[in-house]
Amino acid sequence: MQRSWWKVLGVILVLYGIGFGMLVPLKPNFLSVSPSTANLGETIELEVLGYNTSFLGVPAGAVRGWLRAGEDLSLEARSVEIIDDRRARLTFDLPAFLPDTVSSLELPLIMTSPEDGAFVDPRALTVRQPTPPNNLNDARQAWTATSMKSGDLHATPRITYPFRGLLMETIRNTYFHVSLWFAMIILFVVAVVQAVKHLRRQTSTEALPTVVTLREKADLWSVAFTSVGMLFGILGLTTGALWAKYTWGSYWNWDIKQFTTLIALLIYAGYFVLRASFPDPEQRGRLSAAYNIFAFACLIPLIYILPRLSGNSLHPGAAGNPAFGGEDLDNTMRMVFYPIIIGWTLFGTWMATLSYRARLLRQRLDLSD
Repeated sequence: MQRSWWKVLGVILVLYGIGFGMLVPLKPNFLSVSPSTANLGETIELEVLGYNTSFLGVPAGAVRGWLRAGEDLSLEARSVEIIDDRRARLTFDLPAFLPDTVSSLELPLIMTSPEDGAFVDPRALTVRQPTPPNNLNDARQAWTATSMKSGDLHATPRITYPFRGLLMETIRNTYFHVSLWFAMIILFVVAVVQAVKHLRRQTSTEALPTVVTLREKADLWSVAFTSVGMLFGILGLTTGALWAKYTWGSYWNWDIKQFTTLIALLIYAGYFVLRASFPDPEQRGRLSAAYNIFAFACLIPLIYILPRLSGNSLHPGAAGNPAFGGEDLDNTMRMVFYPIIIGWTLFGTWMATLSYRARLLRQRLDLSD
């Protein structure tokens, strides 16, 4: 049992990641705000549809809303009518002028309640201004009379994951798609290290014909870790295709990162074709080890470098689109994301160990015949 602690840890971390990854709710936010345009000097009613909100579960008057026009410039809703847990109607008396000389301005809508915390639609309402204000100070005063004060906004009272309008609930796939890729890279690193060991070790002329040498064991370790890494790569590509279906509209979009990842996995698939082509164990081990090094050398540029150089990619982390930002992976998600990477890696190592033992046993049986 003492030798198997890391196996138990791997299973626990994977189960922890799956459990918390699926059960923790998303942060309350807006699904829609209508209408999206308004004229200055009129009274407007905004119909909001929330997500994971609990408007009915708070005292009367506790749900508040503001249209924000800038730093310390916001207009509070005159009234907030709660329709149900997800729907509310906010009434605003828009001033005659914007606190600026622009012809139009996109106003974020901010809502807050003790039950849901504060959340925002950054482009809720577009307001047009035909003529600029004659007195900018007077115009600004109308937006400061009911502006937000320190302490008006509530923090989210429970643990939540960030809400992304495009990703929605599929943001949970981060714990599978992305973490499997990280684990795959680690397994491929171990595989290529064993391939180098196989090439560095000399063939022993004194070894008994029934003994598996350290050089041969390094080859078996290399193919075992490559096999599991390939499995994780296929799972990562599959979960990525499912994610793409919900966010991009189809399973396969020929995105640069999808394409280069497929090429990388096809190169690794050639590793197994190569091994099956040579019956001589010495020749098979030497050539497959060299090919493993080549495949890993192709992997990093294909997955990480070329997508970032491309100017046409939908994938986060490519084409100047940063991944793992504050909205893609906040501190709450990191509490699950990093442990499940460790869990998948340990679980994959366990699988590779079983594969190695099976191959070693098969080779010893072949030597004894």
